[in-house]
Order: sequence, then C-alpha cells, then structure tokens
Amino acid sequence: MNEYPSSCGYTPEPPEQKKNRSGLLMIVIALCFSLLGGALGAGIVLLAGGNEGSTTTVVEKEITAPTTTSTPQQPEQDSTDMLEGERENTVIDINKIDTSKLLNAAEVYALNVNSTVGITTSITTNYWGFQSTSAASGSGFIISDDGYILTNHHVIEDSDSITVTMFDGTDYEAALIGYDASNDIAVLKIEAEGLAPVVLGDSDNLNVGDDVVAIGNPLGELTFSLTAGKISAKGREVTFSNGVTMDLLQTDCAINSGNSGGALFNMYGEVIGVTNAKYSSSGSDTSIDNIGFAIPLNSIRDIVESIIEKGYISKPYLGVSVADVGEEYLMYGLPAGAAIQGVTEDGPAQKAGLQKGDIVTKIDGKEITGANDLVDTVALHEVGDKLMLTVYRAGQTLEVTVEVGEQIQSATQQEQTQKPSTGLDGWGQWPF
Repeated sequence: MNEYPSSCGYTPEPPEQKKNRSGLLMIVIALCFSLLGGALGAGIVLLAGGNEGSTTTVVEKEITAPTTTSTPQQPEQDSTDMLEGERENTVIDINKIDTSKLLNAAEVYALNVNSTVGITTSITTNYWGFQSTSAASGSGFIISDDGYILTNHHVIEDSDSITVTMFDGTDYEAALIGYDASNDIAVLKIEAEGLAPVVLGDSDNLNVGDDVVAIGNPLGELTFSLTAGKISAKGREVTFSNGVTMDLLQTDCAINSGNSGGALFNMYGEVIGVTNAKYSSSGSDTSIDNIGFAIPLNSIRDIVESIIEKGYISKPYLGVSVADVGEEYLMYGLPAGAAIQGVTEDGPAQKAGLQKGDIVTKIDGKEITGANDLVDTVALHEVGDKLMLTVYRAGQTLEVTVEVGEQIQSATQQEQTQKPSTGLDGWGQWPF
C-alpha cells in the first residue's frame, strides 16, 4: 500500500479490483509489473486460439512489423517422423482516424458504446472434493474489426468459459488468445466481422486535470454505464494487497466492481487507459470516494500487439535484478539508485560490463532514485536502443553503455512475478 501523509488522518485499504463476482465485492489483487495484477488462483483454462490466416485491423497510431512463417517438414520413408505446425501470421493493419475534434461526454459515449462489451465468466472451484460453479463479470472493449477484445487478466482468470455481450444484446463465446498477468491485461477473440473498434490514443499526452470518461458495467448489472471525471494523477505507484506494484493513472471517475477491463477515454474519443482498480473503504471508518485507477495504454500497447501478431510477449530488458538502496546503506554514504543484485549470464548488462553490487544512479544523464526508475525507463525503450548508465562502483563513478535486449515470454503460460514496493528499505528484487 502506498504511504500517505499522516495529516490525511487515515490509512487507505488496498485498492479493490472491479471484477463483480456473485455479489461479493472483491478486494483487488492486481498483478505486478514484470519489466517494464487476481482474486483467484494462478491457473487458467485456456480456450481456442485466434483465427487462422486472418488479417486484423487495429486503429491506433503506430504499427509493428509482422513475423515470419515456418514451413512444415514432410516425412520421408524409413525416417523418424516429426511434425511441425504451419499457419499464416496475423498482421495488424493501421488505419488513421482524425481525432482532432474535442467532444462532450455524450458524443464520446455515442461513438464508443458499441465498442464496449460486457464479459461474464464461469468458474469451477473444488472445495474438499465438492465442485462449486460461480460467475464473475467485468468489462472490455473491441480493438479490431474482426473481434479482438482487450480486458483485465483478473476478469478472466481461472475461467472455464468466457461470454462477451455486445451493446445490442448479442452474445459471443470468446477465446483467450493470450495475457500478461504482470500487467493485468488479457486479449480475447470472438468470431465476428465488421465490428466497430475503439481508437487507441496516447496516454503520455495527458495532464492532471484533463477530463476523461469511463464506459463499463459496474456491478455486472448496470451495463454500459458512463462515469465522468478528471485525471487526478499520473504515474501513481499503487501497491496492492498482495504486495505487488503498478504505475497507474488515477482518476475520480466512479470505478466500481464490474468496471474492470473497461476503457478510460479522453475527450477526443480515444482510449488512454484500461480501468482496473479502486480504493475501498470496506472495513475502514473513513469513507473513500472516487479514487480509481487505470493502466496507461502506452505501457501495454506493444504487449497487446505482440500477443496478437506473434503469439508471445516481447519485452525490452537489461538482464539484471535490482533493488532500492536501503536507508541503512544511504546512512553510510552509498548513493540512491538502483542496486544491481544479479546479472543474467550473456545478457545485455553482462556484455556491457555491469556487475553485482553496482548502483545505477543516472540514465542518459537523468538522476534516478530507485529500482522503479530503472525498470520504467527500460520499459519505455525499444529493443536495440542504447542507454548510457552512470554507475557507482566501490567508490568510483563509471559510464556504461548498454544495448536494450529482447525478453520473450509465453502469452498463455506464466508464473506470477512480484515487484516489491519501493517504499521498503529491504533489498527485495525482481529480474528484468
């Protein structure tokens, strides 16, 4: 949990995920940043994959390159038979949309309500040999005209089936294409054509005080509701009840159980965030209102495209595990920064000469104060970019140039990786 000034007079409880589950208000267990999260267990039933040989249109501002295809081997007589799959890769075509006109809330709603969906899942749980089936609900939004949908991972986690409901009441069975639990996102696919996708915007092009609206399904019952508010803060470091941390947009739009996975729009009708958490006053004597959070779109855009195009997640990385420098070490004269606790063999950091015990104090001449700063900076770069790191080593200051590498991660089989809160004085670590 983030620390708040004592003058506030209270300590907020952990943020609450907005997934509505059979009337039970869930306290958020959002998942962590794995570079740069689930009220249920870690396992999830994977459904069928995406369309074979399909072409997907995503309305946004940038495009990534398509991957290559493989050629099957033909078995020969008297030889060992091996099977190799062949499929056409999905290519994301980018269409430019003029979003220069400032809209009012009613216009944003009219443009995007048909791009918003309700998500209902069926979950089977075993209790001492007895099976119990429950339902959970959340929100999502269409990102391509042929049926790709973005939502939160915690909305569909552990689900046996996923049903998507359109604004006109049409239901579709959805397939889980892939997810990134560490960033609390999941990509679904329905068999439909000619859908109206949202326009993806630039979450960096926001200011505190900007007007925003959210469209979703609070409580899983008040479907296709709009709430309006402002951006209350950017880059808010939120520590959840399971000890993991995400950097989120804070908004005073009403975000409630069932809103999870819905879109947060700017007043140009563009999606700039995915709503995923709120502070809850449950169990507290202090009432907490309208403190909601959304995942910035820019922090997940490349991951979503990688899941759709490649079937796996590609992330930039340095190949080190890092931690904050604890207060007790600062008292003895060590500088603040990101302390390297481990270096991956043959990774970019090792190749550049970084060592265990080094403290990174600057990146490209800009001072950093902890491990989060290094993680977030690397996450904003592309594979192949070069970073100039200022490093403290045994009383000396060095300049080290590191080329950002690529880390490949399965989009369907992942282990939870926790990123510790930087408010701790310990030397907790995470690899990136």
